[in-house]
Amino acid sequence: MEERVTQSKTHDEGSMNSTHTRAESETPEGHAPGSTLQEQNKVLVLEAFDTLFNRRDYQTAEQYWSPHYIQHSAHIEPGRDGLFRLVRTAPETLRYEPGLIVADGDYVIVHGRFSRFGLPVNWIAADILRIEHGLLAEHWDVLQDEATEEQSKSKSPMFGSSFPLYS
Repeated sequence: MEERVTQSKTHDEGSMNSTHTRAESETPEGHAPGSTLQEQNKVLVLEAFDTLFNRRDYQTAEQYWSPHYIQHSAHIEPGRDGLFRLVRTAPETLRYEPGLIVADGDYVIVHGRFSRFGLPVNWIAADILRIEHGLLAEHWDVLQDEATEEQSKSKSPMFGSSFPLYS
């Protein structure tokens, strides 16, 4: 039985930025014994997003997204193929940075930042995912341009602890 260890940053009740280490055996669900469904789903989403958006490992990414994936985003073509096609056409510099992540049963919401994808400003996203049989099955998002300090009426960053610097 093969085992691998992965680390993922998640946010939970105890810590706003804790790192969880997960030993993962090859089980039918692909999850570590003893972890909660919510923790398993958060790790799944973080691993899937990193694999697709940052590492661009499409073959491995197929293992995270259902072949019957439903896409509700207005700027992405239908299904898993539409999402993968969007990433393939984005600049190689594209990066995804996760922030706050919460889970409730089969749903995960991750607040994150997409940067260096060819537009003059970053996108702050709330991605909502439904998990089914250990795969990302459905997706909705809410996107907003990231504001600079000068643009922000609240004077609080939209993501992280500092404002973006745009040239």
